[in-house]
Amino acid sequence: MMQRLSCLFYGFLKIAANAQRLGLGMIRVAILIIFVWIGGLKFRNYEAEGIVPFVANSPFMSFLYNEKAPEYRDYKLKEGEYDAAKHAWHEKNNTYGFSHGLGVLIMGIGILTFLGFFSARIGLAGELLAVIMTLGTLSFLVTTPEVWVPDLGSGEYGFPLLSGAGRLVIKDTAILAGVVVLLSDTARKLLARRREA
Repeated sequence: MMQRLSCLFYGFLKIAANAQRLGLGMIRVAILIIFVWIGGLKFRNYEAEGIVPFVANSPFMSFLYNEKAPEYRDYKLKEGEYDAAKHAWHEKNNTYGFSHGLGVLIMGIGILTFLGFFSARIGLAGELLAVIMTLGTLSFLVTTPEVWVPDLGSGEYGFPLLSGAGRLVIKDTAILAGVVVLLSDTARKLLARRREA
């Protein structure tokens, strides 16, 4: 019985050891799905309104809005909520226009990364952009107060207690790790082609 289990275990290890290509492909497909889906949601008002705290507090992006950072707190909307006055503020702020542009960029990065299946150079462009984008997203952990649980009286607040927004941001560490693996594989392919030429 133990010998049979041992054979099964080592058989599994052999299969897993040869699954690297499959894993790389799965990362490409996952990035396509995540980026195209999330990028597409940027054309919905609730998503555009939801990213305002991140963009408004970012030293790299806040200039793309028309209003200053603290003001957005008075115009926050819950997901699915509609308020005409708040909606008008978001239109004036460029909340929706910026979000649409960001959506196109995110979808483009996902598609370029996926196209790495067919062209290493195109994949490389997508992977480099994905690294930049995920590092930008992770910078929100430093710039956005809403990523930490606020002090509302429970005694549990601040670092390291991530809010819902913070938990959303921290997941980009996994995307970044996957993109770096793809980037390394693509770089290896391109270097091998150069040596062969």
